[in-house]
Amino acid sequence: MATEVKTSTRFAPSDWFTSNYTISTNAERQMGASHQIRQESRFMRNETDNKTKWDQHDTNTRLSERVDNIRKWKEILEKTLADLDKEIADLSESKDQTELALEAKNVPTDVAVECLTIREGRDDIDLVQDEVEGQLHKEVEVIDGIKRQLQQKAREAFEQLCLLQEARQQVILDLQDKNHALGIDVDQYNLSERSPGISFKPDSIRVPSGSVTPQNWEDFSRYNKERSEAEMTASTRLREAIHHTLQQTANDLEAQRLATEYAYRKRIHETERAKGELEWQKQNTEEEIADLENEIRGLEESIRAKLNPTKLAQTRLENRTYRPNVELCRDEVQYGLTDEVKQLEATKQALEEKLRQAKHALDGLYSNLHRINEDLACKINSLMLDNRCMDARKKLTIKPLTATERNLSLTGIHRERSQVLA
Repeated sequence: MATEVKTSTRFAPSDWFTSNYTISTNAERQMGASHQIRQESRFMRNETDNKTKWDQHDTNTRLSERVDNIRKWKEILEKTLADLDKEIADLSESKDQTELALEAKNVPTDVAVECLTIREGRDDIDLVQDEVEGQLHKEVEVIDGIKRQLQQKAREAFEQLCLLQEARQQVILDLQDKNHALGIDVDQYNLSERSPGISFKPDSIRVPSGSVTPQNWEDFSRYNKERSEAEMTASTRLREAIHHTLQQTANDLEAQRLATEYAYRKRIHETERAKGELEWQKQNTEEEIADLENEIRGLEESIRAKLNPTKLAQTRLENRTYRPNVELCRDEVQYGLTDEVKQLEATKQALEEKLRQAKHALDGLYSNLHRINEDLACKINSLMLDNRCMDARKKLTIKPLTATERNLSLTGIHRERSQVLA
């Protein structure tokens, strides 16, 4: 059987040499390119490794600086918050003092009104618009003015407390954000390539909505700090004004109290002098009335004593008219008896006129005594009323209760303790 030979392309030796040269040349060229790539790759690996390490170091340094910056502002804001808390406590105390002072002014008001009401009980001429009444009305005006000042200061303190609370709330929110950001940045600083929580994140280089520049970040915290300091400065000035107002109003009220009580003492002294004068006049008038009544009784006795002599003289004259004839002589006896009767009638008329004058004077004395008694009763009543007012004003010198003492009194704890101790 004959063998069939496969037909194939035949190459020339030159083609064979050319093919070998080409393969060899391509291999050397590829190896050269590969070597270049290996060199460049090794350089790039070293360069990128170094770049990555330096970038991580740079990032850690920036994170450290950022953490320090956040901590610095956190400490500043914490001190600001502590100062705010202290200022709020101080202003609240000043506000409480103002409200207590305002409440304490109810007692002077009540006392002044009570004194004015009591003095309305004066009678007649003693119902006079004297210096005491003027000082009492002035005292009411002073207390009303003090109340208005204290109410204004309490209102200003409340408004300033609202501003301080608002600034405090803003600082607290800023501190909360700082603490949150500090925690996040500290965690990022502590992360490493071997940390278990690292992973690929989608679109990690995006710029989050609401991002701000570092300058805006610092300006925001500085604004909160400066605003808080401005409010604390205003609060300090307000506290100083409140304390000045409290002291000034206390001095004004005390000065007015002393002026009113001086007017009271002066008026009481004048009334006591007038009362003493009236009592002396009353005593003298009563003595004069007694003397005049004795004199009236003497006049009446004298008038009665003239009756019988008049009867005697008239009887003698009448009986002598019965003498007979020429014996009916107008002799010396007749003239004497006639003069005696006339003299007795004139004496009686003079005595009766003097008696009338004495009784009229006695009526005048009784009328004046009645007026003296009425005026004396007015003075006694006025003295009693003014002394009642002075007793009522003793409440103004009693030291007011503190808030704790007042609460203990209202809750009855003082009474319970007293019973236990008893």
